[in-house]
Amino acid sequence: MRILITGGAGFVGSCYARTLLANGYPGFHDAEVTVLDSLTYAGNPGNLPLDHPRLTMVRGDIRDHELLALLMPGHHAVVHFAAASHVDRSLTDPGEFTSTNVQGTQILLDACLSARVPRVLHVSTDEVYGSIETGSWTEREPLQPNSPYAASKAGADLVAHAYWRTHGLDVRITRCTNNYGPYQHPEKLIPLFTTRLLEGEPVPLYGDGRNVREWVHVEDHCLGIQRVLTGGAEGQIYNIGGGTALTNREITARLLELCGADWSLVRQVPDRKGHDLRYAIDDSRIRRELGYAPRRSFDEGLREVVRWYRENAAWWRPARTGGAAHAPA
Repeated sequence: MRILITGGAGFVGSCYARTLLANGYPGFHDAEVTVLDSLTYAGNPGNLPLDHPRLTMVRGDIRDHELLALLMPGHHAVVHFAAASHVDRSLTDPGEFTSTNVQGTQILLDACLSARVPRVLHVSTDEVYGSIETGSWTEREPLQPNSPYAASKAGADLVAHAYWRTHGLDVRITRCTNNYGPYQHPEKLIPLFTTRLLEGEPVPLYGDGRNVREWVHVEDHCLGIQRVLTGGAEGQIYNIGGGTALTNREITARLLELCGADWSLVRQVPDRKGHDLRYAIDDSRIRRELGYAPRRSFDEGLREVVRWYRENAAWWRPARTGGAAHAPA
């Protein structure tokens, strides 16, 4: 079996690739893995076991028609992680997000169709739903994105759905809550705050910190993706949740404690434009139909992650200096 992973040197994609190569998914033992990644600031080949005999690493862009035409044939499934993903960056460079996430997805799906790839899993986000005051979103909710990033992902979702309806391409879509875990670029909330606090530096908290997000460990997210890839229905959407919803202020308090710091290092900064107040998804479908459930409690996972960043400064220090630090998503 051959699996092509787009964006496979990024945070979530590399976790999925490492698990595949470690024979962590039943029925996929000895699968050959091709990683396609343009290696922007968020893609790091150091996230992958590059010397693994079943891994082929290809540097390239999902918008490169000729490359995809050469690369795609012979693969049994494509798992599509590749995306521009940081909300703050989408506010200043929305065109790159639209080009990568919408047009890139369309070009990729065209290549899958031409090569007769049997199955495609498109990885999306709960941010396509917008913000919700009470309750939680099911997969049937209308899309109401509020940032250029979220709008570009919503557009990609619609393109993916259209390729199923129009061409009969077996495309499945997952929408996940906020991820955390090792190897996450330190522009995102948890690694940004953790690495700054470990260095004794102040951390930026947007507004009053009341914004609510649900959190899932990256390994649990990848488990959900695999369940949908192997057992989901074509053309269908599956929410993947973690079961733990916290305000950014509550996350900050936990990280301060785990890093041995106090509130004197917290700096309240002006809120982001159009900042969604609350995300909440209903993931009962994937739990009911595919037997998914997150394996890590949030507090356990957060302790592990802080320990990982404490022990792996050689990985994250270059990532921090490679680009400007931003207030977190």
